[in-house]
Amino acid sequence: MSANSIKLNRRAFLGSAAAAAAFGSMPRVFAQEGPMRVGGTLPLTGPLAGVGAIHKLAAEVFVEQINAKGGILGRKVEFVLLDDQSLPANARTLYERLVTADKVDLLMGPYGTSSIIAAMGVAARFKKMLVQSSLGDPSLAPYPLQFPTLPIGAEPQLTNTEVVLDAYASLPTPPKTIAFVTSKFPSALTIAKGGQQVAEKRGINSVLDLEYEFGTKDFGAIANRIKAADPDLLWSGAIGMEAVQLLDAMSRIDYQPRNQFYLFPAPGPTAAHPKANGLTSLTWFEEHEPFLKYHGAQEFVSAYDSKAKAAGFPYPRTEYQAAVEYAAWQILAAAVEGAGKLDDAAMAAWLRANAVETVVGPRTFDGKFNAGKPSTKLKQVQGKDWVTVWPVEFRPAGKEFLAL
Repeated sequence: MSANSIKLNRRAFLGSAAAAAAFGSMPRVFAQEGPMRVGGTLPLTGPLAGVGAIHKLAAEVFVEQINAKGGILGRKVEFVLLDDQSLPANARTLYERLVTADKVDLLMGPYGTSSIIAAMGVAARFKKMLVQSSLGDPSLAPYPLQFPTLPIGAEPQLTNTEVVLDAYASLPTPPKTIAFVTSKFPSALTIAKGGQQVAEKRGINSVLDLEYEFGTKDFGAIANRIKAADPDLLWSGAIGMEAVQLLDAMSRIDYQPRNQFYLFPAPGPTAAHPKANGLTSLTWFEEHEPFLKYHGAQEFVSAYDSKAKAAGFPYPRTEYQAAVEYAAWQILAAAVEGAGKLDDAAMAAWLRANAVETVVGPRTFDGKFNAGKPSTKLKQVQGKDWVTVWPVEFRPAGKEFLAL
């Protein structure tokens, strides 16, 4: 549904002074009978469109399910969604429009660190609460009314790579050399820099430190640099389709790293790549136990998978990108219900004081940046499926961390 689809034809309705007076005198309770409008943007076009489609579908599943249950505070929910085209500058302009022109009741964050920062600036100016699902660097979010879905803690630049290297240390032949090749996308760059510190402390020799511009499409020269360095572990700060493009480039020169990790790849195209088997990435939800025990997970997975398949998604299964978007809506709904009213300060206060049960587990917002405690895991492509392999207690029965 578009932002304009529910607007009244104001010129017709307010065509006379009498009509305007009548509208102004309507009791407040009548005005509240309309839908609760949640405004946000996603990258529906541009380099992040593949991931944006996942977030859009997850949001639509939540809205459909919550409306079937009567909505929030007795009001149906409408998602006023705009396309930021993967551009942070667009996100800033569009969030201002959502607040000032569209006059939405609530805000939902966009996808991607740069766009979230842009949206957060608007939210701060208008003192609006912002729930967001994909900020990779919490230090960039000092705004007290922002709440992250992703349970990465306050220092993911260290804890993310700690999880990665803990997992690889469990293999029969742990890596002794590592190559850091990363996009300059803000969160990826920060996490890569922190990862280098973690590797150095562990005595793992860094044989390559390479950065490239976000949006790069020709990875030929980068692939040649990786092949020349020939690390035991490639640590790639790839965003979206960059992972597939790098895999393609390495395939063209007949090279495959012994071990390879990708930070935030597009899940479907990456898992489907013929050279992807065994590569790893971070996760906070996959479509297997014990994740399916989390609040609402079974219902969400069933609906999302059906719709993803019908939409022709390359990976029509629920993974963490979809789950954190759905969890963001669970958090937003809990805040409204908990506060009992559409009051951004009251909703934020309720979230700081309460845990919220979500599809990615219980979320609390204590500590710096409202970040809560980290709960990061490692997943691996096994036969074109993503499987959580670390920590061991999140590994499904009968699965192992494959050493290639």
